[in-house]
Amino acid sequence: MQDDQHILKDIFYSALTAVEPGLALSPYLPALKEHKITVIGAGKASQAMANAVAEHCHVVRGIVVVPDFREGVDCGSIEILEASHPIPDCRGQRAAKKILSLTEELGADDILVALISGGGSSLLPCPPRGLTLNDEIVLNEALLKSGAPISAMNAIRKQVSRIKGGRLSAAAYPARVITYVVSDVPGDDLSQVASGPTIADQKSVVEAMALIERYRIKLPRQIIDHIEGGEDPAPLPAAVEMQNSRVHVIASASMALEAASRQARNWGLNPIILSDSIEGEAREVAKVIAAIAKNVEASDQPVKKPAVILSGGETSVTVRQRGKGGRNTEFLLSLAIEIDGCKTISALAADTDGIDGYGGHAGALADGQTCERIIASGYDPAKLLVENNSYTAFEVVNSLLITGATGTNVNDFRAVIVR
Repeated sequence: MQDDQHILKDIFYSALTAVEPGLALSPYLPALKEHKITVIGAGKASQAMANAVAEHCHVVRGIVVVPDFREGVDCGSIEILEASHPIPDCRGQRAAKKILSLTEELGADDILVALISGGGSSLLPCPPRGLTLNDEIVLNEALLKSGAPISAMNAIRKQVSRIKGGRLSAAAYPARVITYVVSDVPGDDLSQVASGPTIADQKSVVEAMALIERYRIKLPRQIIDHIEGGEDPAPLPAAVEMQNSRVHVIASASMALEAASRQARNWGLNPIILSDSIEGEAREVAKVIAAIAKNVEASDQPVKKPAVILSGGETSVTVRQRGKGGRNTEFLLSLAIEIDGCKTISALAADTDGIDGYGGHAGALADGQTCERIIASGYDPAKLLVENNSYTAFEVVNSLLITGATGTNVNDFRAVIVR
C-alpha cells in the first residue's frame, strides 16, 4: 500500500503539471503581443497567468486579485492585490471597486484581458446599492454551508453584485474583452467560474429564487428583497454589451484527468475516467465510487485490474456539525468506511488548488486499513463522519496530503487504485 500511495501522489502531481496556468496560457500569448492591453483578474490561478502575460505582452496597466494565502507579488505593470477567501473582506471590496473603475475608463480602441479562475467569487465582493459587504459575507457563508452545487451558488451570487454575471464586460463596453479561464466548474460552464465577471449566462432572477428555495438557503430579508426586486439584472449573452467579449478555457478538470490517465499507464495501471464533472454530497459520491472499486476487485468490471479509477468535479458538504475538514477528506473518510478491510484498494482525494476546506491540507490518502488505524488511535470513523470531522480522522493516522497552494485550480481530483 505504501507503493500505491507513492503512485497515487505521482499521478496527482502529473495532473497538476498539466494544468499549470502559465504553461496553459502560453499558446494564446502570441496573439496579444502586437497590442497594448489592460489586464484584470481574480482567482487562485490568476497570479501565474498574470506572470505569463507580464513577461510576454505589453501591459499598459492591470489589477489582479489573489487569495491572501497566495502571497501575491506584483509583476510589471500588473498590480497584485490580496483578499480573503472563501469569505469576502474589505480588501476584496476595495480591489473590486478599483477593477470596476478601471474597466469603466476603457474605450472602443482598448483591449481588456481578463484572467479568471476559481475563487474569484469571494475575491471580488461588490455589493449593489442598498446592500453591504456584510450582506455578501452572510450570503457566502450561507451558500458554503448549504450543500448546493457550485453552479447553484454562482447563479445566486451573481444577482447580488455589481461585477458578477458579465457585468465587468458590460462596464468595459465598447472595449474588446478577451477572457482566459482556468475552469473549476463541473462541465466547464465558463459563466460559472468566479461567478462569471466577464461572461454572461441565461440564469434569471426567477431561477435564482428557485435555487434558494430548493436548497433551503436561509438568507436575510434584505438580500431576498434585492434578488426578487430584479432592479439591476445581470446582462444576458445576447445583450449588445456582450458582443465584443470572447472567452478561452485554457485549463480544466478534463485536461488534468487525461494527464493522470497517461501517467497511470506508465505505472502499468489500466485507467478509467468516470467523469470530470461529478457533483453531489461528498459522502454519497464516495459510496458510489467505492462500489465501483469493489466491483473491479471482484469481476474486473468496468475495467480490468490493476486499475485506477479517476474522477473530478466538485462535491459538496452539507455542514451539520462543527468538525474540521473539507469535501475531499469527507469523501475519503466515507470511502474508507466503505472499503474497510479491502486490502487491494487505495485512494487519494484532493483539491487541485492545495486547500481542502478550512485546513492547510489539499486532501488525504486512504486504503482498506485506514479505519483500523483510526480506531487504534482512539477515534470512531463513523462518528467523525457524522461530525463533519474528516480532518481529524486523517490527521491522527498521518495521512493528510500537504501540498501548499498549487497556483492552479481545476477542482477536485480523485484516484482509486484496485489491485
